[in-house]
Amino acid sequence: MIGIYMSGTGNTKHCLEKLLSKLDPKAGIIPVNSPEAVTAIRANDEIYLAYPTQFSNMPYMVRDFIQTNKDIWAGKKVFCLTTMGAFSGDGTGCCARVLKKYGAIITGGLMVKMPDSVCDSKLLKKSLEENRKIVREADVKLDKAAAAIKESRNPREGLSFFAHIAGLFGQRLWFYKKTTGYSSKLKISDACAGCGLCAKNCPAGNLSIKDGRAVSAGRCAMCYKCISTCPKQAVTLLGDKVCEQVRFERYV
Repeated sequence: MIGIYMSGTGNTKHCLEKLLSKLDPKAGIIPVNSPEAVTAIRANDEIYLAYPTQFSNMPYMVRDFIQTNKDIWAGKKVFCLTTMGAFSGDGTGCCARVLKKYGAIITGGLMVKMPDSVCDSKLLKKSLEENRKIVREADVKLDKAAAAIKESRNPREGLSFFAHIAGLFGQRLWFYKKTTGYSSKLKISDACAGCGLCAKNCPAGNLSIKDGRAVSAGRCAMCYKCISTCPKQAVTLLGDKVCEQVRFERYV
């Protein structure tokens, strides 16, 4: 058993760690952008694939990873775990359908509500205590899911036809273009001090430092890691101003 994940602000990483700690404390987790991810999948028959839902779809970075390495999925048992700020629809199903094309066996799906991580929008922002409550409720859900999986009653959230319709008409039809590729919309203001933290942490390798400031290569995975950690709040994506930097560590 191995966990593979994409996580910008730490929500998804926490959920995967929590679930696998109950199922198999010895199971490791590896970022999807790690050179070790493909090797780990080849060496394990049971995969837990975790990622944040983006506009009721899986992130393009995850889709790119699956399709680039399409030869590694045949016969693998894959459980899809997604996190969401408010609505997911079929966030797990979007990934499951692609994996099935390459021969994977989908063993289940779980969609977990976590604190909103879109740092440059006020839309879903909540107080610190409200977010801590969301995390506590998520942990309870993960514990229950782990108990069910141990009894061979795997959750199948987001995998049904009705979930597909909900995701399609709930968000994906209206925002589909935002998840068909990497984003070129990342904005870096003059407040950038060129510290290099964003370039070091970017899972997509999208950022670099040139002439003393951060530069985007147009391959943003929309994970919000750079926006949530920039000490100068100089980076934005969907909005034009950082409202609140969001990191999972604040809620524990």
